[in-house]
Amino acid sequence: MDTPDSPTPSTADSANVEQAILQLAAACPPGRTLAPMDVAQAVAPGENWQHVLPEVRRVAVAMAQAGRLLIYRKGKVIDPAQFRGVYRLGLPRND
Repeated sequence: MDTPDSPTPSTADSANVEQAILQLAAACPPGRTLAPMDVAQAVAPGENWQHVLPEVRRVAVAMAQAGRLLIYRKGKVIDPAQFRGVYRLGLPRND
């Protein structure tokens, strides 16, 4: 049974997650990165945003492999196919 705060398949799909990543990352000041938690909360506001985190990670990895996003761990860009633990997201720079 769905609760009002639970993400529905339409709100947590990969297109919505990708759009949220791009919008939030573009709004970050230069030199700053984005927490996956912020993306999940934007896609599924309320108490159940944690359920969206696996989809955020999956979409972020796909975007990074396509060269559209950078994944950071401890302030360094990492291989999107082989990372574990806490990470942050950022857009590739044009300089």
